[in-house]
Amino acid sequence: MQKSLIAEFLGTFWLVFGGCGSAVLAAAFPELGIGFVGVAMAFGLTVLTMAYAVGGISGGHFNPAVSVGLTVAGKLPAGRLLPYIVVQVLGAVAAASVLYVVASGKAGFELGGFAANGYGEHSPGGFSLLSALVIEVLLSGFFIFIILGATSSRVPAGFAPIAIGLALTLIHLISIPVTNTSVNPARSTGQALFVGGWALQQLWLFWLAPIVGGVLGGLVWKAVGEDA
Repeated sequence: MQKSLIAEFLGTFWLVFGGCGSAVLAAAFPELGIGFVGVAMAFGLTVLTMAYAVGGISGGHFNPAVSVGLTVAGKLPAGRLLPYIVVQVLGAVAAASVLYVVASGKAGFELGGFAANGYGEHSPGGFSLLSALVIEVLLSGFFIFIILGATSSRVPAGFAPIAIGLALTLIHLISIPVTNTSVNPARSTGQALFVGGWALQQLWLFWLAPIVGGVLGGLVWKAVGEDA
């Protein structure tokens, strides 16, 4: 299992550094026009590339909610769940640490939101707690459902990372204005540790909602998927 844990650490590191890095570093150059679309694509590309790189080793979860959903669906042995979550969080924290070092090297650096997730006054669009809860549960559930469908035996082998990466891109296009998009408790934790204050106070939602969504996605797949 050691190789699987290393793969999950590296995959989660790449997801957080690539996705959040696009938001934190490219935001300093708004004239380039990366915007929400660019950040959404960055997150999707991180998953797509690492799913091809290490998906055959660990399954390519890079996300505690995905690991929970796949455990519920019977695709991940329960004994692997906690170790996966631990290394995913460590990978996210390591990525946030490196990102902070890079970002703070710019003259006049201010931490700001540091791509952290939030609701209410800390939502990019000012959306409420209820809006954040609903969108995070719903999108996390669909993400797990898509992962399970894309990796099933009914789909031609080798194309799953593309569908999964595009799904994550779409998820970000929908929900960046609402919560800055979590659907991944590890990703939320790494950034919140550096922002502190409000980000840590609101972090509970970005663990609860994606995990609930992961459970629901796994259960729905069990009901309608090939292993039902």
